[in-house]
Amino acid sequence: MTGTGATTALASLLQRLEALHQDKTFGVVRDWKARTGGLAVGFMPVYVPRELLHAMGVLPVGVLGGGDSIEIIRGDAYYQSYICHLPRSTIELGLNGSLDCLDGMLFPATCDVIRNLSGMWMMQFPDKLVRYLDVPQDFAPDVGGAFYRHELLDIAGELARRGARPLDDAALRASIAVYDANRRAVESLYELRRREPWRVPSDELYLVMYAGMLLPVEEHTSLVEEYRAAVCADAARRPLDQARMLVTGSFCEQPPLGLIRTLERAGCYIVDDDFVAVHRWIRGDVLCAGESAAGDALDLLVRAYLEQGVPSAIRYIDDDRKGRDLVERVQRSGAEGVVFCAPSFCDPALLDQPMLVGALDAAGIPWTAFKYAENTGQFQVIREQAGTFADSIKLWSGAGA
Repeated sequence: MTGTGATTALASLLQRLEALHQDKTFGVVRDWKARTGGLAVGFMPVYVPRELLHAMGVLPVGVLGGGDSIEIIRGDAYYQSYICHLPRSTIELGLNGSLDCLDGMLFPATCDVIRNLSGMWMMQFPDKLVRYLDVPQDFAPDVGGAFYRHELLDIAGELARRGARPLDDAALRASIAVYDANRRAVESLYELRRREPWRVPSDELYLVMYAGMLLPVEEHTSLVEEYRAAVCADAARRPLDQARMLVTGSFCEQPPLGLIRTLERAGCYIVDDDFVAVHRWIRGDVLCAGESAAGDALDLLVRAYLEQGVPSAIRYIDDDRKGRDLVERVQRSGAEGVVFCAPSFCDPALLDQPMLVGALDAAGIPWTAFKYAENTGQFQVIREQAGTFADSIKLWSGAGA
């Protein structure tokens, strides 16, 4: 497809993605439940074993808060008003009925605030499945692996008691294969952006990844491939003289869509990021990595978390050097600078930042940093800061020569 046809198809697809992003009532999840009669379980947007839920016939649903479209009223009665936006808007969504379609919630081990949110959920929604997912920070198979396997079996038992299909090895292996295919499709799209960022604006890429928080994984993989084909066929997309940036710090609470657009309008091509991190939390295929290992499909899932999980502010790195992975990502992506874009009062991201900055300084990589909140009044300030940073790279690094 070329010309007007390609442009029309892409515009129609982006319209669908915008509608999914704006619908805070989770209409697509409600439709899925009405169609299948299955359970839907929400999770915060970091890491959960989605393969296990899928194998049991459960729809994993990413809950990314209310963004800047939800007025927080009751949520501020549960948290101090300066706490990051995600937990406050999430409990607002729960109390106003938007999350009634979910049969439960999984709260990954992210920070004390999310741990507290799991407790609040237990008190406010006693009939729902509520689980704080305590992932291992010891990555030895006989220690952290044994602990994590027990956690997964415990969650599977709770889901089965609520009507999900019992966990089956063949079904789990098939689900892992489905998610491996999704990871490959996502990585192919990210690789296209690294190579030709003008084809894949980051606000569009974010919308594609956001859709994966709501749709069944098979539908999301098809959508990723459809979007990739559409942007490759769009001849109107041409390269601009913009600085290539890696954006990091937003692995949990997501930046407003307008903020992502602001960065690119300021003269930045975002060529790597940690938005909607769950899609890329496991690097590579789970099945291929575990083919030579003894054990069942659950062992493969456990070993993937232990051995293929991405470095993050919420993952202990043991003997590794803090910031090494970030420097390598800059080099792989061809980024000319790093933008630290973290939510206000995000302790994991902000406590990690000085060590990451030290690694960048040692490698001679320029960087800038700012914090964001849910309101949009700061966007002009951020645009000026990001634009100045991009201009300085073009002027002084020789990149524009």
